[in-house]
Formats: sequence, structure tokens, C-alpha cells
Amino acid sequence: MSAHPLPYPLRDPRSTPESRHGAPPAPRQETRPGMLIDRDVEVPTRAGRTVQIDVYRPETGDPAGVLIAWSPYGKHDPAPIGQIYPASGAKPEWMSDLTTFEGPDPVFWVPRGYAVVIADIPGTWYAKGPASYVSPEEAEDFADLVEWAGIQPWSNGRVGLTGVSYLTVAQWRVAGLNPPHLAAINPWEGWSDTYREVARHGGIPETSFWPYIWERWGASTGPIEDLEREDREHPFFDDFWASKAADLEAVTVPAFVVASWTDQGLHTRGTLEGFRRISSPQKWLYVHGAKKWAEYYRPEMVEMQAAFFDHFLLGRSTEVTDWPPVRLELRERYGRGTFVEGTSWPLPDVTYRTFHLDASTGTMSTRPVQTESTATYHGLGDPFVPSRVVFEHRFEEASDIVGHARLTLYAEAPDAPDMDVFVGLFKRDTGGEIVPFAYYAQFEDGPVALGWLRASHRELDPERSTDYLPVLAHRRGLPLEADGATRLDIEILPSGTRFAAGESLVLVVQGHDIKHYPKPLVYARHETDINRGPQVLHTGGRFDARLTVPELPADAPVTRRRDGA
Repeated sequence: MSAHPLPYPLRDPRSTPESRHGAPPAPRQETRPGMLIDRDVEVPTRAGRTVQIDVYRPETGDPAGVLIAWSPYGKHDPAPIGQIYPASGAKPEWMSDLTTFEGPDPVFWVPRGYAVVIADIPGTWYAKGPASYVSPEEAEDFADLVEWAGIQPWSNGRVGLTGVSYLTVAQWRVAGLNPPHLAAINPWEGWSDTYREVARHGGIPETSFWPYIWERWGASTGPIEDLEREDREHPFFDDFWASKAADLEAVTVPAFVVASWTDQGLHTRGTLEGFRRISSPQKWLYVHGAKKWAEYYRPEMVEMQAAFFDHFLLGRSTEVTDWPPVRLELRERYGRGTFVEGTSWPLPDVTYRTFHLDASTGTMSTRPVQTESTATYHGLGDPFVPSRVVFEHRFEEASDIVGHARLTLYAEAPDAPDMDVFVGLFKRDTGGEIVPFAYYAQFEDGPVALGWLRASHRELDPERSTDYLPVLAHRRGLPLEADGATRLDIEILPSGTRFAAGESLVLVVQGHDIKHYPKPLVYARHETDINRGPQVLHTGGRFDARLTVPELPADAPVTRRRDGA
């Protein structure tokens, strides 16, 4: 059976499996105490491609619930988390030597009655391709593996999906196809719209993670999808990028969704949108303020995963039926916070509070600003012009900010036809110090939340936008207003943060990334090539620049507050 052609440009692989410590397939069976391991099993798909898998299962041979981890990173784990991300917080004692990158640990799951399937996706490593990524064709291949696993003699017919990042991105896609043997999914931090959440933040090209991850996915013995060319040829959201977005409303399977406030610019938005939009009658959301890999492997969180899968894959009575639909951490600082429980996302009790910006004082107030004023910063830095504009609001009473924020600016760039705007929210304590939070799974000095916008991409999608969430259409480029300021509506990614009385909410606006770390550290970078000269913000009077934030009242009737993790 020959593989069906893919509707994508192809290129030679970026590396060979051997160059990344791979070995040609050698089907065999190995044993560990209480465990059988079937290595290098080849599973064909309907399109003529193949999946290469390792299966870890109980030696008893009793039918087991099946967990699948669908990965482009290599089932032989050529780059362990601790090796390539030493600041991830994932402790070595939380994982056995059988654990693969972002996937489950068979040593934990097999004794509980599970078969764990770790898959090299079609076209990567030694699986037959060509390879495509986050595509409809890949989702169909994944569905074929789900159905194959559901009818094996060692399977009880119930298949669940697990894993972080790409292993979650693929879950959104295949769950939308609803393969009959799929019984439960556990999306753990994964984008659902590749264009908006990874490749183009607010229309600004991402220049660090997106090119880096192509390399990580690109080990193969044959051709792979040419993501670099596609990214270059498709600057706007078109049919190509639509093919890289999940059909979330088609998902109906039970889902335990885990997100964080800290993966700003990668997974935060997509995971929360995934939970909000999927149609699953049984779904739970847990949002934390820690680092994603550390939380996935933390023993207490693995027990939560087990409670979920034990119920839906093994038919056991567990605590999952008593879980609140939504549980969110309100961070106080890195490593410290409390939780609230609610019925849906966004929390139904939040009220949206508007702060009006005043460039003359650098403040934000709840009253509209009558007098017009301006503040100027240099788009890429100039020793004689400020590199950012800062606005601040001091809370007289404690305030919990949880959900989506929205910023409306009136801006101009006198020396440029377009402009990239970067915004960040921070927390300042009563001593005047900026409070640190986890960021991008590695750092511990991050912001409360981030937002971005290329001004020419400012057109909104009226069907998808809400009062709290401005969704950009990304269908065409619009010039800046020829004479005067241009209105910009900027989505600020969701967050959950507690402010004590006397602490401040700080808004930063500038022409380059809010956070900077030395290369080769990987995070969301935007090495903008369009900003030049000054950028001018207008506030007050005709220019009601404002920040709208979601505030949770202390006496919210639906949302319940509780301590603990």
C-alpha cells in the first residue's frame, strides 16, 4: 500500500534518526518486573503511512485500559526533559528510565492495569511518511492507531490520550474525529490554533520557538512537511492555517483539561479555548501557576490523572465525579497561591472593570480621563527616547483578577507604515518591587500576562470576538491612519492573580518583547523588523485608552474559594 500524497510542500528531513541516537527498527519483546514491552511495532494507517510504537503492558495478559502518547520527539527519548530543560522543575525521582519526553511513565501506569503506547508519528524517525504536522491527515493516522489499539487482545477496548504540548495538540485534532474506541482525553497544555497561538502572536511572526521546534520534529528517513516555506508563504490566516486549527466544537469525549497561566505565548490561550469550546458533556478544567512539565509529573497531579483515567478507562468509582467543573489558582507570587472553584470558564461571577489610561501621569483610574495627552517611546530603543511607557493602578482593596483582559490603545508611528506593539501586565508589591511568576516552563521572573499586536492586523473577527476577548481576523493588512492615532484592540492572555490592598497592577507598553533572555534559551521571541522611530500613545478625551480586566468579587455566589493545591 503506497502512501496517499499530502497537499503540502515537502522537503528533505532536517536530520537523520541515527544523528539523534535512533536505531533502525528491530521488533522484539522485552520484559521488566510485571511488564511486557513490545518494541518497534509497525501499525499501518488508511493512507499507507505507518506509526512505529512501543507497547508497555501487564505481563498477566489481562485486557488493559490503553493510554497513547503521540509524539514527534522520538519514543527512544533522545532529549530528556532534565537534559535539555534543566530549569523545568521536573524532578528525576518523579520519572523512571522508561519515561519519554512529555509522555507518561509506564512504571506508574502498567501496574495499575494500563497498556501504554508510545508512538513515533508517521514520517518521523523510522515510521513511513511523508510527515505532516498538526494536519487533518495526521489526525486520521492517529485515529487509525486509536482503533488499532482498541481491538488488540491486550486491550479492554477503551483508549485514552495523554501527554504535554504537541502530545496535546494532537489530542484536540483526533478527538474531533471521535474514533469509536476513544474513551477519554487529558489535554495538558497544548495550543489549538497554530497561527494565533504559536506562529503569529497578534500577527507578529514568532522567531524563536517556532523555528526551533521545526528542528525538533524533523528527524526522518524520508520527506517531511516544509513548515519553513509554508510559514513564509502564508502571512495571513488562510485555508492553510485553518487546516492547522482544531475543530474544537466537534470534540465530545470526556476530557480532563490542564492549563497554566505561565505558558504565555505557547499553550495558555489554546488550552483554555480548548476547554471553553469543546462540546464534551463531561469535562473538567484545572489551571495552575507553576511550570507545565513539573506539574505533569508531580506525584499529586499524576494521581489526579489516574483518578480520571481509572474512571473512564477502567470503569472504577473515583473522586472524579466529585470534582468541581473548574478549579483555578489565584497566584500571589511564584510558588504561592490559593484556589477557586467554579462552574464554567470564564468564571461566571467575574465582572469586567475598566481602567482609563492617563499618559500625563502614568496612571490608570476607574474614571474617564478628560484631558488629552501623549506619551512617546522608541520602537526599538533609543538612548534619548524612553523604550517603554508604564501605567499603574494601586488597589485600595484586595482584588482578584482572573480571566481575559483587553487593552484599547490609540497609537501612531510617524516614521513607519506599520508598528508592532508589545504589552505586559505585572504586579508590584507594597514595597515597590515587581512580583515574579513562573514563565514559559523554565523561568521564575515572568509577568502576570502578555499581549501583542501588529497594527496592520488589527481588524477583528466579529463572529468570534466577545466583549472580553478580541479575536483578530488576520485576513488582510490595514495601513495606519494617515493623519493621527489608530485604534488598536489588543488581546491580553488569560491570567489569575491576587492583589492585596496597597499592591499595584502595572501595564507596560513597548516596541519589543517584554521579557528578554539570552540565546539559546527558548521562549516566545519576536525579532521585529518593522518598528522604527518613535511610537506615540494618545490618552484622554477623544482617545479613551483603557484596560479592561476581569475581577472576581469577594462575595461571588457561584465561585467557591478554598486553600490548598
